[in-house]
Amino acid sequence: MTPRLVLALAALLPALGWAQSVSLHGLLGRQALLIVDGKPPRAVAPGQTHLGVTVLSTDEDRAVVALAGGQRLTLRVGESPVSVGGAPAPGGSDRVALSADARGHFITPGSINNRPTQFLVDTGASVVAIGQAEADRLGLNYRTGQPVTLRTANGTAPGWALKLATLRIGDVTAYEVDAVVTPSAMPAVLLGNSFLNRFSMRRDGDTMLLVKR
Repeated sequence: MTPRLVLALAALLPALGWAQSVSLHGLLGRQALLIVDGKPPRAVAPGQTHLGVTVLSTDEDRAVVALAGGQRLTLRVGESPVSVGGAPAPGGSDRVALSADARGHFITPGSINNRPTQFLVDTGASVVAIGQAEADRLGLNYRTGQPVTLRTANGTAPGWALKLATLRIGDVTAYEVDAVVTPSAMPAVLLGNSFLNRFSMRRDGDTMLLVKR
């Protein structure tokens, strides 16, 4: 799926009744007071669905919910809205939830310097890594960056180190992010630790929650 198509689908989520952001405002007995896409709180009992969010269970200060696409989230009272699948949360957010694909990879649309692209989370990469063809499409002036030697499966290759002015996923933006451009062909931009280290990461089944430090 291309980044443009992913972004187009994200734009259609509200019309389809799928939540873009969700938070837990409080609990009324076993009912969860959900705020979905910035709308007024609604009391939702386990087994009931509101705007594409189904409450599975509640317990003390938390609720487990399922989204229309099958993604599960654990919400806690007072936490910031969770931006779902890379879609911006109304009013801003300091966190984003990502869903694993069938192969267990976390892929999400986002942007670099306000240009749309697609990311693949790679906790083994020290910095954000961008293929040269994608860097050209994004209009990055990487040739003025620091020349570096990169290790690849076929040996070493020349590359360029640079800083990205902005890197955005959902409603979370990081500034001055270290990155490298490699001549190797890549299916997506590798979201390495120069971005991920700015967040605490929590994984719950097929969901990864990134919370800005």
